Amino acid sequence: MEQKNSKPNLWERAKLGKKTKEYKIRKWINRIVSLIILIALMLMGKSYWETHDYNEFLRNAIGNNVLQDSTIEVTNTLETQAQVDGNLMVYYLDVGQADSILVMDKDKTMLIDAGTNEEGSTVVNFLKEKGVTKIDYLIGTHPHEDHIGGMDDVINNFEIGTVYMPKIQTNTKTYEDVLDSLLNKNIQVTTPVAGDAFKLTNANCTIMATDTKDTEENLNLSSIVIRMTYGGNSFLFMGDAEEEVEASRSWLPTDVLKVGHHGSKTSSSQAFVNQVMPAYSIIQVGKDNSYNLPNQETIDKLEAVGSKVYRTDEDGNILVTSDGENIQVQTNVK
Repeated sequence: MEQKNSKPNLWERAKLGKKTKEYKIRKWINRIVSLIILIALMLMGKSYWETHDYNEFLRNAIGNNVLQDSTIEVTNTLETQAQVDGNLMVYYLDVGQADSILVMDKDKTMLIDAGTNEEGSTVVNFLKEKGVTKIDYLIGTHPHEDHIGGMDDVINNFEIGTVYMPKIQTNTKTYEDVLDSLLNKNIQVTTPVAGDAFKLTNANCTIMATDTKDTEENLNLSSIVIRMTYGGNSFLFMGDAEEEVEASRSWLPTDVLKVGHHGSKTSSSQAFVNQVMPAYSIIQVGKDNSYNLPNQETIDKLEAVGSKVYRTDEDGNILVTSDGENIQVQTNVK
């Protein structure tokens, strides 16, 4: 887990050896409370948790100050703390050689892409496990199967708000499946243009690019690119946008970059990287993929500007949280 510009809390100071009397008292209280909770979990049994949400149980406990500052590892995960604090949570899903990103901003959600046809159920199950019932903004960045393959599954399983897709269309079965699922639920598609803006709960999103010239020749160039700000932090979601899109405008520095086109050398030009200067870079890529992605040159360019690079093929599901000032990263999120 990594943290940027954060102030150590009581628990962290204690870990550094500055153990106050208050900390010691809390430590023993938490040990006793933790033991009681563990006994309760054992008594409830497996059958109980098959019909009840374990994470919800923990959230309620923390919300009632039962587990505050607990030394139990599971209650000190970044995910649990972000839920308690109401911070922005951005999940970069490990869906193989494909993209899917879940943004949770308190009571509002955004899903950017939904993996391949085969990974549709993976995306649906992940969202359900996180308690998602409605997707306020569903974005299909462009009509490639590794980005919209699972969208029909998502549409069929959740309440859907606004759907953004580029104007480019294809005649593939994958694309037709998505359209059919939208028609079945009477959902209209909105085609955004650069400059359009929308808001989740506290996060502000701006469409930075979509549908440049000759997109029929290269669908990647139609990718919807979104910049999201949350307090003083910023996120850039590049879809599969390539150098031509990058060169079409100027870019602001960004805390977290979803690297374009799975880390391919056709994206992340030196000029673009020098402008964005990401503190963290996330590459969504499949393990041992046939494209040999990500490209080492792309990784080198990102690392050269001081960016910490994470990859879903090595780090699993990646969670990035923000409280508006601090960015934290947790890997291998279940």
